[in-house]
Amino acid sequence: MSEKRFLLSDIEIKDLMPSIGYCYVSDKITVDGMKVGFMYREKPYESDDSGWRFLSGTETDNYLDDTNNLMIFDVNTVANYDSAIIPYMKYKIGSELERIPDSDKFQELID
Repeated sequence: MSEKRFLLSDIEIKDLMPSIGYCYVSDKITVDGMKVGFMYREKPYESDDSGWRFLSGTETDNYLDDTNNLMIFDVNTVANYDSAIIPYMKYKIGSELERIPDSDKFQELID
């Protein structure tokens, strides 16, 4: 298995927002360079978990079933890949947001 090559190095990560904990993020974002297309916040597993999960929106079930395709990062790191997420980070647990095509805005998905 080869080591992942992330688009941003540690020295390129800037403090864009206060730390709110860690999140899970798809390699489609951190390795392939896609923008966040879908994000949701679930009940955190532990106190350091923000509950946020970030996907490009192009992942298949098979892709997501392979845990090697997801990584744990501080939410600020994901903001460095796609700063459009920052205004939404105070949304409550249970929130699901989808990027509005061709924009830096997200809309909340309603059941």
